[in-house]
Amino acid sequence: MEKYKVIRYQSENYAQWNAFVARAKNATFLFHRDFMSYHQDRFEDYSLLVLDAKDKIKALLPAHRKANALYSHYGLSYGGLVIDQDLKLDKYLLLFKTLLQFLHDAQFSTLYLKPIPQFYCTSPAEEINYVLHLVQAHLYRVDSSTTIDLRAPFTIDKCRMEGVKKAQKLGLQIKQETDFTSFWNTVLVPNLQERHQLQPVHRLDEIQHLHALFPQQILQFNCYHAEQLLAGATLFVNNEVVHVQYISGIGNKNQHGALDYLFYELITSVFKDYHYFDFGNSNEQNGTQLNQGLHFWKEGFGARTFVHYFYSLPTQHFNYLDHVILKK
Repeated sequence: MEKYKVIRYQSENYAQWNAFVARAKNATFLFHRDFMSYHQDRFEDYSLLVLDAKDKIKALLPAHRKANALYSHYGLSYGGLVIDQDLKLDKYLLLFKTLLQFLHDAQFSTLYLKPIPQFYCTSPAEEINYVLHLVQAHLYRVDSSTTIDLRAPFTIDKCRMEGVKKAQKLGLQIKQETDFTSFWNTVLVPNLQERHQLQPVHRLDEIQHLHALFPQQILQFNCYHAEQLLAGATLFVNNEVVHVQYISGIGNKNQHGALDYLFYELITSVFKDYHYFDFGNSNEQNGTQLNQGLHFWKEGFGARTFVHYFYSLPTQHFNYLDHVILKK
């Protein structure tokens, strides 16, 4: 029988970790250690590697510790167990049991997981959903993500196209930029503060630092009238998926059509050959409330709903996997 062992991530695992992330079927650049390190002062990192008998990495768990619980890293939009293409389901079950038992022996009472949505994966990767059912994990939160499948037919609503036409008549211009300062300081931060009393997840210096590390994955597009910045979008691009990290515009969104025009161009021109365009969620209060206006605007571009699941499970449930596999 295959045997696995679990070790905690250390700096000497940096190259191995990143190499595994690059070839995993359910990973994005958010799992690269350079990305994870930007907020290392906010979390007690407790990421784990699962190795086989030959000390070859078979899975990773980006995670942090809080008291006696282990969390899919709260500094990341998603997490779960990262695996490669070759891991078969029976081995996955044994590997997951080994991981849970390790956490139980290390005095962790609970594991919180937020698996990566399937549309980010390069091939089917729903083993986690099966095993979480087997160990009777508790589904404690569901977020709705509004996403366009660009390879399937979709229609942009008339009301969004009216905004596009208005912007075109005004002569608005869209620019891709490498400096995030104007968008952060004149649009994003003031809007979040005024409308929601919030700050962006990333400070300006942090997003500039991350862009320098990942210049092909973290992109900024702004929309101008002459020299006036009207709207912008910060995008995280990975493989065939474009994720909108930040959206913001000044004034009423119907006033000049800047946001409609910006996203029309991103969807139908700049990223038209990608597979998914993910607007992210429009939820508040831990997924229990929906910002109807924002969600309606996103759906106006032809986006529809995927869901993002959040689970918790007692680590002592590792023995629930003892007799799952039938022997011939």
